Amino acid sequence: MGFDVEALKAAVEAHGRVIRVVVAEVKGSAPREVGAAMLVWDGGQSGTIGGGTLEFEAADAARRQDAPCRLSTHALGPDLGQCCGGAVTLLSEVYTEVNIAQLTGEVIARAVAPGPEPLAVSRILNQARAQGLAPAPQLIAGWMIEPVACATRSLWIWGAGHVGRALVEVLAPLPDYAITWVDVMRSKYPQEIPASVTALPTQEPDRLVPHAPTEAYHLILTYSHQLDLALCHRLLGHGFDFAGLIGSKTKWARFRARLAALGHRPEQIARLTCPIGMPELGKHPHAIAIGVAAELMALSQRLDLKKEHSA
Repeated sequence: MGFDVEALKAAVEAHGRVIRVVVAEVKGSAPREVGAAMLVWDGGQSGTIGGGTLEFEAADAARRQDAPCRLSTHALGPDLGQCCGGAVTLLSEVYTEVNIAQLTGEVIARAVAPGPEPLAVSRILNQARAQGLAPAPQLIAGWMIEPVACATRSLWIWGAGHVGRALVEVLAPLPDYAITWVDVMRSKYPQEIPASVTALPTQEPDRLVPHAPTEAYHLILTYSHQLDLALCHRLLGHGFDFAGLIGSKTKWARFRARLAALGHRPEQIARLTCPIGMPELGKHPHAIAIGVAAELMALSQRLDLKKEHSA
């Protein structure tokens, strides 16, 4: 979770005056966590702070807002008739092309009310700079602190067929993934590609493997079994956090034999996942994509917990 400065800049460029509404504090049960945000402008909005009455009323208030920033607290049960039972504090800030230029650095810290920077805020910012670790979004001592949103996972999708396109549609909106999308034919890509996705058309996809980070995720679903095998072979010699292959049990049995013939040990081959996703959801491209997204998100959580415990 982080402050998506680029999305805000794009919204301001497109709509002029934009109000960013962010969940600043949560007590008890709430539909979204601290740092969840939406952008509101005359005639539209994007993002979500949880939907329902809270979001409807917050968007309506944002469009009528005159003050540069405003804090409001909402009891979700009594005030809004929602069943969460907790309380949410929202920070609503008006942005235009004049003040958006002030959003610089890797952490966005600003006063909700005029006053000097409190010691508690200085400590958090100094610790973030010294350790290179992003602080959690939080409202503290009258200041709102949010790390700038940035993709933390490198995801390579090999193939731009029906399943590849479905995967990009499902995964690109998730803020954690910087997606590299590889295919042998430029014409396979849709006309509009999300900003978080880098398309790399090439006649020899497997030669791009050395350019991927060794902790990247890989999803292999090209038009060719031969190319799929070449990518698996290259990745086993390169390194990855996850590499998954679309296919049947028969295809995977053949691939295991061929990879063994290429010199890979059984424990190395076992690092590859085939089939990817949740086969029980069906074979529709978007059903596959939903299953794969769930698989990757669960894996990311496990890896993050492992890093926290080892830190």
